[in-house]
Amino acid sequence: MSKKEKLTLFLPCYFAFFVNGAMVLLVGAILPYLIEEAGVNFSIAGGFLSAFAIGNLLASFINPFLAARIGRKATTVGMSVMIPISFLLMTLIPPVPVIYLLFTCAGIGRGAVSIINNAVVNDNSDGRPAALNLLHMVFAVGAFLAPFLTSVYINAGLNWRAIVYTIAAGSTLACIGYATMKIDYNWPKDSKKGKRYEQNSDAEEERKSFYLNPTFYVMGLLLFLYLGLENCVNGWFVTYFKETGIMDDTYATNLVSITWIMVMLGRLMTAKISAAVDKNKLILTYCVATAVFFLLLISTKNLTVITIAIAGLGFFFAGIYPTSVSSVGNIIKGSTTGMSMFLAIAALGGIVTPQIVGVVADGQGMPAAIGVLLINVIGMFILSMANVIQSKKTERMDNC
Repeated sequence: MSKKEKLTLFLPCYFAFFVNGAMVLLVGAILPYLIEEAGVNFSIAGGFLSAFAIGNLLASFINPFLAARIGRKATTVGMSVMIPISFLLMTLIPPVPVIYLLFTCAGIGRGAVSIINNAVVNDNSDGRPAALNLLHMVFAVGAFLAPFLTSVYINAGLNWRAIVYTIAAGSTLACIGYATMKIDYNWPKDSKKGKRYEQNSDAEEERKSFYLNPTFYVMGLLLFLYLGLENCVNGWFVTYFKETGIMDDTYATNLVSITWIMVMLGRLMTAKISAAVDKNKLILTYCVATAVFFLLLISTKNLTVITIAIAGLGFFFAGIYPTSVSSVGNIIKGSTTGMSMFLAIAALGGIVTPQIVGVVADGQGMPAAIGVLLINVIGMFILSMANVIQSKKTERMDNC
């Protein structure tokens, strides 16, 4: 594939992921306002975050089913358009059951964007992690802007709905971008019933082998824990800082933006060094550093220390997801089902963890609820270590 062809594929994906990053952080930025205006408790608010993650998981099952029948383009456009529609309807503060449904639909759209972007970039980057890291870096740029713009809008006398309208407009443009892309290069066009192209049997067998590869499950479970942790940092930490009285609303919102500045820097660094450093060792290093800064974050109320800790957390958070996807890239390359299953395992963590935090927060208080995330941090360290051991074992077997 020529550079021009790659550019026409990658640029719409990068823009869509930029907007997707803003949308994901928008959820956490507007959550305190939804709690106030809808009059709900932490458990219900945690349910909103879980519904969003459930939608993300559902996308992993809906996407391959529809893509085999109507093509990846039609599937992606149809599912991603749920994002602007859902958020616009949220501004009306409908009944709680409807809000749950809207968060689920927004999550489905978010999942569709993630699947197609990761799949297209992974398929066309020749197994190199730099393109995936750049993809997730632009996600971080959008994530940085969402809470920052929310703070700017509110300080300018606008309410939280203004930022929702802005992100909804960007999401609509992303849908239009998908409609112009040639992303049906592996769709069975010769059959309305979804017959596959005739494929080399060895290639087909290789695609199916991800079911039997332990690395697929180790990294999937690691991302299960990681996304649970990330979703709670994105969704709960502004509320946590405000509820505990550690800082005011503006500082708390801006601190999340600082986090994502560090995520951008971290992903740029990861994109630069990932070609020279073993990916599995890099993931282990990031998980160790994440544990250190998370422990520092929850062990103090000093604003300076908290700022340093959450900036460090963002910096080392940065490379875990894209490098983990890249580490299984050859296992799932060319398989929409493989990518969908891998992201589905990861998405489950984002469903379970925010709800647990919300329930514990209602019963024991927000500090105790955030402490529950230590389970995720410790589990990530153990799994990243197991992945390094497994990779060395595989390397020895290949050399035999």
